[in-house]
Amino acid sequence: MIDRDRLTGLLQRERAAFAERNPRSAAEYAKAGHLFGRVPMTWMNKKAAGFPLYLDRAVGAVVTDIDGHEYTDFCLGDTAAMAGHAPAATAEAVQRRFAGGACAMLPTPDAAWVGAELTRRFGVTEWSFALTATDANRWVIRLLRAITGRPKILFNSYCYHGSVDESLIVLQDGQARSREGNVGAPFDVTATSRVAEYNDLAGLERELAHGDVAAVVMEPALTNIGIVLPEPGYLDGVRELTRRYDTYLVNDETHTFSAGPGGATLKWSLEPDVVTIGKAIGGGIPAAAYGLSATVSDRIAAMRDLDLVDMGGVGGTLAGNALSIAATRATLEHVLTDEAFERMTALAERFADGVQSVITAHDLPWSVSRLGARVEYRFANPAPRNGGESNQAGDPDLEDYLHVYLANRGILLTPFHNMALMSPATTEAQVDRHEAVFAQAVDELYRA
Repeated sequence: MIDRDRLTGLLQRERAAFAERNPRSAAEYAKAGHLFGRVPMTWMNKKAAGFPLYLDRAVGAVVTDIDGHEYTDFCLGDTAAMAGHAPAATAEAVQRRFAGGACAMLPTPDAAWVGAELTRRFGVTEWSFALTATDANRWVIRLLRAITGRPKILFNSYCYHGSVDESLIVLQDGQARSREGNVGAPFDVTATSRVAEYNDLAGLERELAHGDVAAVVMEPALTNIGIVLPEPGYLDGVRELTRRYDTYLVNDETHTFSAGPGGATLKWSLEPDVVTIGKAIGGGIPAAAYGLSATVSDRIAAMRDLDLVDMGGVGGTLAGNALSIAATRATLEHVLTDEAFERMTALAERFADGVQSVITAHDLPWSVSRLGARVEYRFANPAPRNGGESNQAGDPDLEDYLHVYLANRGILLTPFHNMALMSPATTEAQVDRHEAVFAQAVDELYRA
């Protein structure tokens, strides 16, 4: 049991130290009154210490704030910088491409190379591009509704697929409901969507049996509610059920790309009809992609009434721009290589072992989950097996304490939860430093 009074006192102490340590960041936040929420993107207000750190520079796995403090960065832009910050090959390609024009609305040879490489990694054969995985998911949903004539999309409870309206659905007391905090929903999400818990094949079949589901859109492992891994046979069961009920299967690999060079799709020999991916493939430049199987592509091409060129375009004018494509090619060709993933995965295993050693030493009812280069510790043991259980395992004050404690000692985790991600630039020394500081934080919390 946690002494909640002690936790409150330690959190207040760490927040006070954070404020004293970061006066320039505090001043910048205070004067940003013309920004909605005082930040350029409202998620930046997910902060454990009262105000965000302000960026000076980020290179490799190290971030420097405007107060001059250096941090080992295990957040890595919430996956956007999984390649590390400013990887040399990507930076050089971006500079070269931008000097020759970025947005001419003309294709470049890089795009065909990227399409072939994504096919090698993920299996599906025809690719197109967007700027975010949200855009890619939105367009895929529309395409699959068009070719099936079915109105609904099925999601896992507490999934994450960006700000896609249809995905903001959860199971509560066995009933499908709009997820708490769903902003300005255009209509009741149960009109567009169905929901099943992850790792629940019986629940999935009940929903598919209605016969109105165009596609199951899922992460092969849940990530943004904490890592929830598939139980043996679950993903094979999902594929069998979607085929039985003539429903397409979409793997959103935006976060599960951490599993390896071809994400969980390659790692676990999955056979989706569509793959969507964003964030990390651009090496820090906005980039996303969606890949279609030949069967899906042929069905779309056969529907002559679809405007796939003008009104039906996806992602806006900047989708597939030459700069994003150049960044994606450089990142896949030279940075997030097969060899890099081997090293990143080994570092993540070392990170997970270090966290587990601290948990074991204090006999804590916590657990650690790992997905390739991604690690997360949870305040539950055994680890949650679905999104609903994972949501219930949250402890905001405990998370904030650990985040601020680590930040005050030069370590950044993802602010949304206790996630750490390895990059090609991450070192064993950085991983070991996290273990030492994490152990100090836990020791202070549980000290008699």
